Amino acid sequence: MEDLIVKAHGTPDPKIDCLDHGFVRLIDAMPRVSYGESVVTCDSAITQAARVSYGDGTKKVNEDVGLIRYLMRHRHTTPTEMVEFKFHCKMPLFVARQWIRHRMASVNEMSARYSKMPNEFFIPQPEDLRAQSTSNKQVSEGGVSLDDAEDWLCEVEEHCENAYKLYEKGIDFGFGRELARMVLPVNIYTEWYWKIDLHNLLHFLSLRCDAHAQKEIRVFGDAILELIKPLVPHVIDAFDAYHPLRGGELFSSMEVDALSKLIRGDAEVELDSDNTREIAEWFKKCEKLGIVS
Repeated sequence: MEDLIVKAHGTPDPKIDCLDHGFVRLIDAMPRVSYGESVVTCDSAITQAARVSYGDGTKKVNEDVGLIRYLMRHRHTTPTEMVEFKFHCKMPLFVARQWIRHRMASVNEMSARYSKMPNEFFIPQPEDLRAQSTSNKQVSEGGVSLDDAEDWLCEVEEHCENAYKLYEKGIDFGFGRELARMVLPVNIYTEWYWKIDLHNLLHFLSLRCDAHAQKEIRVFGDAILELIKPLVPHVIDAFDAYHPLRGGELFSSMEVDALSKLIRGDAEVELDSDNTREIAEWFKKCEKLGIVS
């Protein structure tokens, strides 16, 4: 496996730094498929699992690339569960809480009950601070005053310094680490080992690499995608081609009906819906298809 990783990444310890103190490191992959001088990517485990459904004598039902693309188009996801990746990750606590929402993985996080937390906090650059969206309560967008950002970040740094001093003071008093940690803000860094199969990892990447994801977790998603692509290149190519949150598109039955009417010339660009967000998404798809400008 080490030969495979070296050839895929140029280093025996593939690691990508994220934010100011974080990183993602690829620790292991299954299957281990390095045979002498030749290297077979993990794509082969997917096609092997898919072809077992056909029985003997059908090994050449399709070329590997074509078969993988067929599986992705038709959402046959079980074969992708034959591939697993294990990562060592370091991220701010508030990023970890978003990350852990993806439940189909094995996680072992550093424990602040047993270990002293490091004095490392995520402090963004002033230009990375964003304003609250006026149309979506869940996200931020647009810039803020750099003067306000710099002033606020100075206070954030002071707050983190004081919080860590209070944390250490509690430990010096002999309080349990499990109690002393309660004063630490959520921008402190944590670490974990994270193991996940490829099917569930693709779901994670579709959401966390998307433009709508919070930037601070998106950088980790992008790093993971970069690390695994050399090991499953055909899967990632198909993922980028067909997934609706990547390069593909998904149409509801209502939208298909509207498209059919447009093609026949029976209707204008309209959707039989009174949901403003659904209508807005429909028009974005029409723009992408060049139906409207």
